Amino acid sequence: MVSAKGDRSLYSGGSEGAPPSPPPGGYRGARRVTPVAPPVVSEPPPKVRPSLLSWLALGAAAVFGFVLLGMWGAGATDAIYAAATVAFQVAVAIAVVAALAAPRGRAVGPIALALVLLVNVGTIGAASAVGHHPGSASETADPEEDFWAAYPGIRGQTESEILARTSLEVAAGQGDALMAAIRARLSREYGVEWVQGVGSATRTERNGYGGESMLVQYTSVTWATTEPITDYELKLAMMGTIDEVLEEYGFWGMVPFNDPDSGFDPAYIERLYGSTSPRTQALWEWYTDNEPEPILFYAHIYDLTFDDGRFRAAREAQVAGSNEPLEGLLLSVLIPEVLSEADVEEFRERMQAY
Repeated sequence: MVSAKGDRSLYSGGSEGAPPSPPPGGYRGARRVTPVAPPVVSEPPPKVRPSLLSWLALGAAAVFGFVLLGMWGAGATDAIYAAATVAFQVAVAIAVVAALAAPRGRAVGPIALALVLLVNVGTIGAASAVGHHPGSASETADPEEDFWAAYPGIRGQTESEILARTSLEVAAGQGDALMAAIRARLSREYGVEWVQGVGSATRTERNGYGGESMLVQYTSVTWATTEPITDYELKLAMMGTIDEVLEEYGFWGMVPFNDPDSGFDPAYIERLYGSTSPRTQALWEWYTDNEPEPILFYAHIYDLTFDDGRFRAAREAQVAGSNEPLEGLLLSVLIPEVLSEADVEEFRERMQAY
């Protein structure tokens, strides 16, 4: 029997009023609770303020977008595609890219980029061209512009100058005779044979007032050697012989565009001819004319021994559908701004209005 004060040996702490100790293994059905550590709160990342460049890029993109939208609303498709507009578009794009490249510009830069992608010369110009419907002829036609767009001559050239110029037929005949004489001389001295390549063509010349004139540009048949010309000394010798024939026909001495001594920028020469040294160029281009007559003469030599891959692809496109070989010496004549004899009377009649 337990006394009123109780038996202290029954309590774990030996203190009066304390609960009894649990049995070995704990109470049946009791759940064990694992204490949870308090969450760790990390420091917020420091705020990066957008740079001045990013704000300027965003402002430029927004202003340029509003300008384009204004042009669109006014139906000014020509102004949208103007050189100044395109140049401003390029400047804005460069500013946006620069802003994106800087760490402090990445907060605002993407917004500017989105504006440039959505509102630009290409998209707004296309929308303006498709969506703008011009008014009636009485509202949009300019009789003065239409009058000069029909000008049969070329701006800056008088009627007498054009009529005094060698006609298309005579100039083309002279060019053919010149190339025949060159081919005969080269065949006799160097044993080369020839094949007719890309055919002749004519196209109408612009009149300088937004329309087409009655004058044409004539491109002759191209004549090419059947075999490549790869020896450097032989190339020079053949060009020298061509120069002699040209002199006999009243032409000036040829200018080698591919030679650094011609005065052209070396970077230009390397880009167009494959190298700055004529010894390792894939293309030679020599030129002359018989000014004041209208005939322009060209002699090209394609030597793909030194091709970097660009020239073969270009040549294959040039000679497609013709018998012209990829390599060899090529002769051709270009005659710009000449009037056909068959059009002289009509030309005189139409010029009376001007």
